[in-house]
Amino acid sequence: MSAPVIAPGVPDVAGEPLLEMEHLGIAFGDTVAVDDLTFAIGQGERVALVGESGSGKTVTALAILRLLGDARVTGAVRFEGDDLLGKSERAMQGLRGSKIAMIFQEPMTALNPLFTIGEQIAETIVAHEGVSAQQGRVRAVELLARTGVTDPGKRVLSYPHQLSGGQRQRAMIAMALACRPRLLLADEPTTALDVTIRAQIVDLLLEIQRDEAQRRGMAVLLITHDLNLVRRFAQRVAVMEKGVLVESGPVERIFEAPQHPYTQRLIASRPQRHVTPVLPIAPVLLDAQAVSVSFATKAAGLRGWFRAGRFDAVSDATLNVRQGETLGIVGESGSGKSTLAMALLGLQRTAAGAIEFQGRPLSSYRGREQTDLRSNMQVVFQDPFSSLSPRQTIERIVGEGLALHRPQLDAGARREKVIAALREVGIDRTALARYPHEFSGGQRQRIAIARALVLEPRLLVLDEPTSALDVSIQQQVLTLLTTLQHKYNLGFVFISHDLAVIGAMAHRVAVMQNGAIVETGDVERIFSNPTHPYTRKLLDASLQG
Repeated sequence: MSAPVIAPGVPDVAGEPLLEMEHLGIAFGDTVAVDDLTFAIGQGERVALVGESGSGKTVTALAILRLLGDARVTGAVRFEGDDLLGKSERAMQGLRGSKIAMIFQEPMTALNPLFTIGEQIAETIVAHEGVSAQQGRVRAVELLARTGVTDPGKRVLSYPHQLSGGQRQRAMIAMALACRPRLLLADEPTTALDVTIRAQIVDLLLEIQRDEAQRRGMAVLLITHDLNLVRRFAQRVAVMEKGVLVESGPVERIFEAPQHPYTQRLIASRPQRHVTPVLPIAPVLLDAQAVSVSFATKAAGLRGWFRAGRFDAVSDATLNVRQGETLGIVGESGSGKSTLAMALLGLQRTAAGAIEFQGRPLSSYRGREQTDLRSNMQVVFQDPFSSLSPRQTIERIVGEGLALHRPQLDAGARREKVIAALREVGIDRTALARYPHEFSGGQRQRIAIARALVLEPRLLVLDEPTSALDVSIQQQVLTLLTTLQHKYNLGFVFISHDLAVIGAMAHRVAVMQNGAIVETGDVERIFSNPTHPYTRKLLDASLQG
């Protein structure tokens, strides 16, 4: 095993360490996930563990809690001086939740859908403190109130699916804090959240940690690839690459003078703007006037469900996209971004208003013309793992559109076009016979882009295409999209809640709130001088988070 690389001049943990990992190794069969990790966290300290997917961050946290199943774990993990790896499972059950708690990355999968939020929070309190169920429920209400959940007396009776993403994350934090742990492990606690909710969660964690640290010395190990979050939250940072700790030290020193090439690469991976001006004579590809989308809402009655009204998902949206131009659409979850995108593609039956593609109303395309229209308007979704069929090879996935839209091509010609499309996105022909699960997240997104490009579209709708990717992979995908746009003069509708990504990619931006476009204009003007209060709030939250 290789020795850990610790940056010179980094001070040791002040006072007695709360958690110590010495020569920690984690392996799954022949695959080494963590190699010779030596690291410590002091009482009341905020430490960030950063690195890309697969670097070993999450498995390190799970090893602390002994939740890795059949993995081979070597070395030592000491908490308050006791070696956790030598403890019995019964002893670990007493520690989990009471002294060491964890906030998981995706609360919707971490929370039990069959129990209310209050029941799940109270369960931890009852199990570790021996109080009654009623006392546990009262504490659950107090904890939800403390984490900023509105109307906690009502929300304690809600099921996870009845809460927003931000509310579910707050409930997870409440559950983790239920027994006032000494160490809090926070695994990507803000990754799936909007920029404003992300800022709120960071403020909440800072407030709680400072409060608990003053009383009990609670430490936080933050696991993330969000460097803005690290800079704002942590006091010390440790950088992992492929299971090895390559650098650690105070946040200021790591960000201002990183020593290791991998750390330098991570910090330099922020989205860079490389936007070519749109030609004044560029034709309008897509024109939408007064687009609205509404859905019927239902309520429960004595004889079942009945229609109770209508929900306006998109209201009176007007926009256009020219050839070679990127229009960014920003807003929080629920603002109507994706619904508007589906309407622009002609995939919302309830859409009203006028939508034209290349000067013709979408409704005027019939038969073969409609098939051609579909091939000219393609979409790349947020999560490539769920949008790529796990049962089909990459050749079939990328070539599926060709089989439908280019029936005149024989199998050999289709294969050559698939190979060419994959080559465009940096994937070689050896991928043809493989399946999506055999690729990384960034590679899967490249395959999704190849699937859209193989039909040679004029317009590409990109729905949060980089939100699930690491910072360096995100930059690679953005660079790829920019290159492809320049090469083929594509029009992009780029949907995101990440303003840094929109600032790097878009020529113009439309800001959506509650289904309406509240502000639109050139990116430079909107970002430097926003006029709408909601736009200012988004930009302020982005700078904070």
